[in-house]
Amino acid sequence: MTQETHEPEVVAAENEPQNAPDVPFAEAKPSAPRRLMGLAVIYMLGGLLLYISFVKPPAELLWQVFLILFGLLIMYLGERMRKATLQSIFLTAEGLVTSDGIKIVDVDNVKSIDRGVFAFKPSNGFTVLMHKKQARAWSPGIWWRLGRRVGVGGVIQASQTKSMAEILAMMVHQRMHGPDENMEP
Repeated sequence: MTQETHEPEVVAAENEPQNAPDVPFAEAKPSAPRRLMGLAVIYMLGGLLLYISFVKPPAELLWQVFLILFGLLIMYLGERMRKATLQSIFLTAEGLVTSDGIKIVDVDNVKSIDRGVFAFKPSNGFTVLMHKKQARAWSPGIWWRLGRRVGVGGVIQASQTKSMAEILAMMVHQRMHGPDENMEP
């Protein structure tokens, strides 16, 4: 009696697309400690403003109304940040996309990436300069888009944004100058 062994079939890698648009090259997600710290500070500020407006109200009613409205606005921004920091950012062959499916920027629209020390960028992040303007958008603590600039960072881990920026820079370089033969696959 001989025992037959069946090995699983290996599918050739050439059958799979190399640069499928939905396959992420990199992912950046919020760091839990940074997220909690950012939310705590924002909610404490909003709560403190509301507390002051009711417990020790200013002499003038106008200032009390201002404190209440500003406190409510800060609480609203805290809630927006709480919801926004539940998402991740993916770098695909087409560009930067959120886990909610919002397209942040197309790779074809990227002119340059700035991640220097003195760059106007979010904390632990990078800035993308685009060829064409896009509509303003903001996801508190994660990314923003204003005119021809996109900022990615904030509560996101620095190591993830650094690798994402380097891969995006390489993609832009290859698009502008063609594939580099010295570059490893």
